[in-house]
Formats: sequence, C-alpha cells, structure tokens
Amino acid sequence: MDGTDAAVVARVRAGDSEAFRALVDQHARAIFRLAFRMLGNEPDADDVVQETFLRAYRQIDRFESRANFGTWLYRIAVNCSLDLLRQRPRRQQEQGHEDAEAIAAERETNPSPERLAFSAEVQAKVTLALQDLSAAERAAFLLRHFEGQSIGEIGRALGLRTSATKHTVFRAVQKMRRALEPVLR
Repeated sequence: MDGTDAAVVARVRAGDSEAFRALVDQHARAIFRLAFRMLGNEPDADDVVQETFLRAYRQIDRFESRANFGTWLYRIAVNCSLDLLRQRPRRQQEQGHEDAEAIAAERETNPSPERLAFSAEVQAKVTLALQDLSAAERAAFLLRHFEGQSIGEIGRALGLRTSATKHTVFRAVQKMRRALEPVLR
C-alpha cells in the first residue's frame, strides 16, 4: 500500500470518517471503470461503486495494512459486480447483446469517415466479446488489459492462485482473439 493510502486508512481506523472521502476520491474512477466494463451500463456501475465503498468502510478493520488498498478495493468491486451479474435475469443479458448490435448497426448506417466506422465496429465487437466471457474471465481480462494490473494483483483481487490467474487471463485472451479475429482480418 502506498504511504498516502496507509496514512488515510490509519486515520479512518482512528475514527476520522472524513478521511475515508480521500480514499473514495482517489479510487472511485478506477472502480467505476472496472464495474462499467464488467456490467456494461452506468447505473449498475454506479451502484457497484457505492456498494464497494460502503463495504470497504464497514470492513476497514479487516483490511491488512501490508496489502495494497487499491487491490483490496478491486476485489470488493469484482465481488459486487459478480453479485449483480448473478442477480440479472438471463434475458436482460441477452437484451444487452441486442442493444450492442443495434448500436453497431446504427453507427454503420450513418455516413461517417471510414476510421470512425471501423472504430465503432471494433468497439461493438469488443463489448459483445466481453459479454461472452465468464464473469471471472471478464474481470481478469479487464484488470489485466484495461487496468494494467499484474498477475499477482489480479489473483489477489479475484482470490485465485497465480497459476489459476494466469490460466483465466489466458482463456479470456484466447476467447477475445477468436471473437475479434473476423474484424481484424
């Protein structure tokens, strides 16, 4: 944990509830990005951010100071996102696929420069491909390739051993490559 987070956590544990706001300010954007990429919409991502920080505040005494606070928050956020994904009915997830396809189709029909059209197509395909990953694969892929986390940090965030983390990231990358191969030819 960096010195700034360590000092702020110590203040929170000492009863300074306002100090927690500094942790929220520092980490909220990264937690939102992760949740948005896992869930695909802003309202759910906002809910996950709120739930993540609520759980962190309630469980601050369970945090081990020798660990990285950001990684601990990622783990809570991933768990909150997975909980929300489990609560979603299957048809809502399928509706998300249809919405992404409709957005891609709409972008393709509007005349725009070729590069913008290709970017929109790739973005839609990436969104669809991410939705086809299992929740653990999606979290591992996003943490690795969008958030730049190390295998060790991802493993701690997902509660996996190093070999299982590597395997999960590898499976996710393989699936993404297969899904995106037609676009990139």
